Order: sequence, then structure tokens, then C-alpha cells
Amino acid sequence: MYKKLDAVVEKYDELTRLLSDPAVAADHQQYQKYSKERSDIEDVVNHYRAYQEILKQIREAEEITEDKKSDPELRAMAETELKELLPRSEQMGQELRVMLVPKDIRDEKNIFIEIRAGAGGDEAGLFAAELFRMYSRYAEKKRWKVTLLDMSTTGVGGVKEVIAQIQGKGVYSRLKYESGVHRVQRVPATEASGRIHTSTVTVAVLPEADDVDVQIESKDLRIDTYCSSGPGGQSVNTTYSAVRITHIPTGEVVACQDERSQLKNREKAMKILRSRLLEREREKQEADTAQDRKAQVGTGERSEKIRTYNFPQSRVTDHRIGLSLYRLESVLDGDLDEFIDALTAAANAERLKNL
Repeated sequence: MYKKLDAVVEKYDELTRLLSDPAVAADHQQYQKYSKERSDIEDVVNHYRAYQEILKQIREAEEITEDKKSDPELRAMAETELKELLPRSEQMGQELRVMLVPKDIRDEKNIFIEIRAGAGGDEAGLFAAELFRMYSRYAEKKRWKVTLLDMSTTGVGGVKEVIAQIQGKGVYSRLKYESGVHRVQRVPATEASGRIHTSTVTVAVLPEADDVDVQIESKDLRIDTYCSSGPGGQSVNTTYSAVRITHIPTGEVVACQDERSQLKNREKAMKILRSRLLEREREKQEADTAQDRKAQVGTGERSEKIRTYNFPQSRVTDHRIGLSLYRLESVLDGDLDEFIDALTAAANAERLKNL
């Protein structure tokens, strides 16, 4: 670990030297690149230097306690200091190990979130709408921007499918473990006998793909236009602004109708398509290597049941880490940080074990 940390410090010092070079300062692009590299490792370097200072204090205190000729009062003070410093150094060492875990390069990306009603009929559609509200409220608390791209509704206030884009700092890093099957257990309003029903909703979280991430040939696309439906003013049902794109090799279909402009809808649909194709490729690579399939927090596959929302007991349980919270109402109001922090910690612990 220390060799890795020393190498990081060496790189940090070299980047600091380069940033003070007038030739680098004159090259805006190069200066920005070095600034970002330095900023990315600054926390690790500061933490390591503080850790080294603690280790130095421990060595000095140990020398005093081991010196039988030293003043007894001074030795007692050194022993007290050691009792405080040793647990602190252990904690800082563990924090440094976590910091050395390779970061997911997609963590800072914006996302597309796709929520679909599964088994359970109207009840699944109603819960899909509630989950969309939950993520929208969470995004609002984080000051992220949510853009609804496509939604198909049911007749009772639910949704069959909703696709939205969420933009902001670290969106994917916080929501990437939400992919999977979300299960709800409750008595539907239409159930006269009071029997609890179980319904499911699937959630897919896709990091937004850049143009360079996925190359799509125009010959592989079929693009259809049609009239938008739902709220939107005079243009609804009169202009062919809605766009449906089919990627012929994979059969992937994306529709977008939230903009009045056909061009804007096409641009957004292409972004979703790129993200889906990138996710397909990632899943294929993971299936080939099979390294992350046994991770404690699961694979994020859409077929995997990850969480249960039990209304009678006001309980939400995440099955991947065995965490249950008895405050269902606040969770559905976007209070997700306790789950997300625990899932992130479990993922980091798993990666540390693999390292």
C-alpha cells in the first residue's frame, strides 16, 4: 500500500511542478488536463500526509514509553497519547485503502433512468409512478436536473414505462446500485378482502454515453416519426414531432416525444440508444470475465430482486446487504442516502477484498 501511496505523492508533486511551468500555463488545454489530474489525487495525498504525521507521533510516543530512564510523568502522557493515536491511525489506514480502490470512470456521468411496471397489473403501474417520484425527489434534494423523456401511462394514474434523464454532479455514482427489480407488498385500494398483493417494477440506470463511446452506423437505424400524445399544447396530435429509433442489429427501440421539435427528440433518442448499447457491451464484457458477478451488492441485472417495500410494516429491505429501514414513507419521499451509503461501502469492501 505504501509503495502505491508514495507513487501517488510523487505524481502529485510532479503535477504541481508542471502547473508552475510558464510553458504549461500558456497552453490552456494542457493546464486544464494537469489541474484535473492533480485535483483527482489531492484528497489521497493530503490524507496520506496526515497519516504519516500520525505515524511519526506514534513512533515518538513509543520511544518515550520504552525509555525506562525518561520522566514517569512524561511516560504516562505518552501512553495516554498512544491510546488515542493507535485507533486513529488504524482508521486512517483503512480510509486510505478505500481511497486506493480504482474509481469507476462512469461515476461522474449523467444517467438515463428507465422504470417499467412488471408483474402485478395496475398495482405495478401505480408503484412504478411512485418510484419515479421517489427518484425525482431524491434528485431535487441533490439539486440535480430531471428531464422526462418518455412516459406511457395507465388509466388509473400509474405508468407502464417512464424514461428520464438526470443530470448533475456524481449522479451515476449515487444511483448506479438502483438497477434491478423493486418489489412492493401492500393491500391495493381495489382489494375488498384486505389481502396483500405483491407487485414488481424494474429499474435500469444507464450512464450517459458520449459520442466517442459508441459508434452507430446510419445504415443500422430505422427512424419513424409520429404524432406526440399527452400534454403539450396545440402541436400535440397535429405534427410528427415524436421520434422512434430502431437499432436494427440489436432490435433496440427508443422513443422520445417530450420536445416539440422533431430534431431535439431525435437527438435525445440517440443519446438513450447510445447509453443502452454501451450498457449491453458492458454487460457482455462482465459476463465474459465474470469477475463482478459475486459482488456483495449484486450485479444490477434487471432480473435481480434487489429491494422490497413492505407497506403493512412500513419496512424497506435491501436484499443485497440485508439492510432494513422502518421508515417507508420517508424513503419513498426520496430519503435514500442511508441505503446508497451502505451499498457503496459494501461495494468498496468487496473491491478491497479482491485487491
